[in-house]
Order: sequence, then C-alpha cells, then structure tokens
Amino acid sequence: MDPRLWSRVESLRGRLVETELVRLPHPRVDLFAKMESANPGGSAKDRAAYWILREAIRRGEITRRTTVVESSSGNFAVALALFCHALGVPFVPVVDPNINKATESRLRGLCERVEKVDTPDGAGGFLLSRLHRVSELVAEIGDAYWPNQYANADGAQGHCEMTGRELLGVLGRIDYVFVGVGTGATIAGLSRRLAESSPRTRVVAVDVEGSVIFGGAPRRRLIPGIGSSIRPPLIDHAVIADVVTVPEWDEVAGCRRLRREHGMFAGGSTGCVYTAINTYFDHYQGPPPVVAFLCADGGEPYRDTVYDPHWVASNIPPTEPLSRVPAAGLSG
Repeated sequence: MDPRLWSRVESLRGRLVETELVRLPHPRVDLFAKMESANPGGSAKDRAAYWILREAIRRGEITRRTTVVESSSGNFAVALALFCHALGVPFVPVVDPNINKATESRLRGLCERVEKVDTPDGAGGFLLSRLHRVSELVAEIGDAYWPNQYANADGAQGHCEMTGRELLGVLGRIDYVFVGVGTGATIAGLSRRLAESSPRTRVVAVDVEGSVIFGGAPRRRLIPGIGSSIRPPLIDHAVIADVVTVPEWDEVAGCRRLRREHGMFAGGSTGCVYTAINTYFDHYQGPPPVVAFLCADGGEPYRDTVYDPHWVASNIPPTEPLSRVPAAGLSG
C-alpha cells in the first residue's frame, strides 16, 4: 500500500457527507426520496466509486503509477474521474453514444483521454463493446486497474456502509425500498444492509424494458443509468422481493411527473423508479406503507434528451401504460 495515496483517499471520505432524505406528498404511501444527486459527482455512483478506489489502494492494486480504466454510461465515470483527479491517478473512461452531452463534456474536462465506442453489441446497447475496449486498453497500458463495477463487491460494500446506513439512521421503519438496477452494486449493498438491520423491509428492483438483467429480451435502449446488456454478477448477492420493469416512455413520464408534482429535477433512472412506485401501489388500499427510493442523479445532464419533447417524440415509442399519466406530463 502506498501510504501517501492511502492518506489522500481517506481524506476524500469527508466529501461524501450524508445526503438529505426528503418527504414527498403521495396519496397512498409515505414516500421518501434520498437525494443522492447531492453527492460531489452528482450521483449515487460516488459511493461505489469511492469504496472501490479505497479498497484497491489499501490492497496495493492502485499506486501513483497505475491508470484506472473503466466502462461506464456516465455517472460512474464522472465519480471515478473526480476521485482519481483528486488522488493524482490517471483515469481513462470508456463511454458510448448514449452518454449525455453534459456528462461527456465533463469527462473530457477531467480526463486526458476518453475512449468512445460506436459499435452496438447486438444485445440492446453498447456495454459488451465497451467491455471489449476496456480489455484492449488494460493490455495496452500494462500498469492498469479495471474496477469492474459490474462484479466488484467493494462497490456494493460502499452502499452498505454509507447509503444503507444513512437511510436506516433516519427512517426507523421502512416497509419498501425501490432501487433502480444497472450494475447491481446499489441494490446488492442496500439490500444486504436492510436484510441485516431491517429484515421486514421489502426491496423492489426496478429495471427498464430492453434490459436483460431479469431475463427480459434485449432491445436497444437510449436512456443511460438503468438496465444492462448483461446480468451483473452483483445481482446474485442482492436480496430482492419483487421486480418491476418499466418501458422507456414511462421512464420519461416519471421524470416529468416528479418535476411537475414535486419540483424534483431528476435523472432517467429516478423517473423510472417513480413510475414503478406509482404502478406498484396503483390499487393499494390500507394504512400507508413507508416507501423510500434514491434520487440517483439530477436532471441537468438529461435536459437535451428526457426533458426535450422533440428528442422524446423522435426516439422513444409511446406505450399504452402512459395513458395513466396526463399528456401535460410530457410537455417540457
């Protein structure tokens, strides 16, 4: 272990302050949103990225001569870029055409080198193409470290130690937690903490149509941050009670509803989760259960996609379930 690098990464822990838990009015449930968009990098991915880097430095897998290389649809790359920049460790993100313009611009400002693949992988996205390029770069660079966010248990541990602990510290009782799934790190870490400390809590996984995580048919997906072209190994370590799959059109509608009903300017995966919650409790009657979810990132990077009616009309086919959402929900 490099003592100087270890000191630096330990000092970075202070940047990950506890994120706010906001109560949102809802007709059928006591609803709480944990504002992970307030993390330094703007997303819940900061927790996983920090813990992965911390543990890799502790084990001596990352030194000041190491280059970190990772595949990401955006948020995890931003988190790694920020922390690696603070540590003085080079970082090369591998992204694809679905990355938001604002996120790509941010990465190019933080990293000397950004790799962008443009060949679809045949499984509904670009993930397999990104992973192939990562393997090429690791071989090319030599002294490289691949965090492998899709299988690295340290990422899940970050959410167990920080996100889950904070959530339970504020809410003594939680009946349901809804979690958007991509790499599986968030739901694996959260569900493990809940299984240990609040076993009565039901964890509901939220996925998007076109993702193969829970056995769905692969299909092209355009909104980053949720879903995957592979089943991430970390999913096998999650304790999941139910799964809700949401069409991308309803993901967009969920973002618009959050903004209209609660003034929350959230990213795509958060809108997906909000739609899942409303669908899940659509016909619920009885005492309001306590329901929590993560506002995984903010809406600014999605201004030109999810929040642009022209982009949505040109790229996201409407689906029947959207009839439950007023048409105004898609107007700006």
